[in-house]
Amino acid sequence: MSENLGRPLIEVKDLKQYFNINTGVFKTRPLKAVDGVSFSINKGETLGLVGESGCGKTTVGRTILHLYKPTGGEIWYNGKKIDNRDSIKEFRTKATMVFQDPYSSLNPRMTVSDIIGEPLDVHKMYSSKQERQERILELMRHVGLNSEHASRYAHEFSGGQRQRIGIARALAVNPDFIVCDEPVSALDVSIQAQVINIFDELQEQMGLTYLFIAHDLLVVRHISDRIAVMYLGHVVELAEASEIYDHPLHPYSRSLMSAVPVPDPKVARANKRIVLTGDIPSPLNAPSGCTFRTRCPYATDQCAEAVPEFKEVSQGHFVACHRVGQIN
Repeated sequence: MSENLGRPLIEVKDLKQYFNINTGVFKTRPLKAVDGVSFSINKGETLGLVGESGCGKTTVGRTILHLYKPTGGEIWYNGKKIDNRDSIKEFRTKATMVFQDPYSSLNPRMTVSDIIGEPLDVHKMYSSKQERQERILELMRHVGLNSEHASRYAHEFSGGQRQRIGIARALAVNPDFIVCDEPVSALDVSIQAQVINIFDELQEQMGLTYLFIAHDLLVVRHISDRIAVMYLGHVVELAEASEIYDHPLHPYSRSLMSAVPVPDPKVARANKRIVLTGDIPSPLNAPSGCTFRTRCPYATDQCAEAVPEFKEVSQGHFVACHRVGQIN
């Protein structure tokens, strides 16, 4: 983890990603997977993005990289708006992604050398085959793979080794920014720690900037400088990692943090688990006003009438809640 090093490298402004869902003959309705998300990430920083499954975390990451065309909003990289084919092409040489599943994200018909070298081929980032091979071996060393692994296929490796291959592939274009989409969720706990340490070391060596998407709150706390909490397509709270864990202000964030395991049995017994009632609403039929109001113990009529403003309530601490000053 690094201290914030100046102006934002990535800026996301009012990002929207809607998918049209067929609801009948010639009828569609928009599923609002991401609805008005805004945040920035400074150079050398890790922003953790957490929330329940289906809240839109992965869609945010993929939309930032233009794997999905944004329905609305703006994405800025290093002060430049990413909004046309040329800027997207240039952006993709500076921004890459590590995918969640190391089993399905690697082509089983390609050798490790070809998997890692594919981005080099796409962007024509070498002048000779020897230079290409040297770059591939260098990337493998960065993630702890041996040169003899280069001629093998993905199915010959364990989950942790496959994820290392995925990380090496993401590093091939020498990026500044990497979207890490739950990169350790499919791995054993002991292997998770090794992969997290790789991310930490690479960030320190190369000055990388991460958007780290995860649902494991302990992992996010370890690696993140700041944390954004998502619920049903909206960011409901954003603050420094320690501030989110020690002083969560949004009722949803409070519930999430109360579920984090504590190694001290006495402290764990003293902590009160905040259990939410009701089911998560469908994004196709999201509640009016505040989307969390149907599960919130503090909801009032105002919560149903107006979408809460995402505002700064203290230095660097943003919350979207009508009653934030009354319930804290």
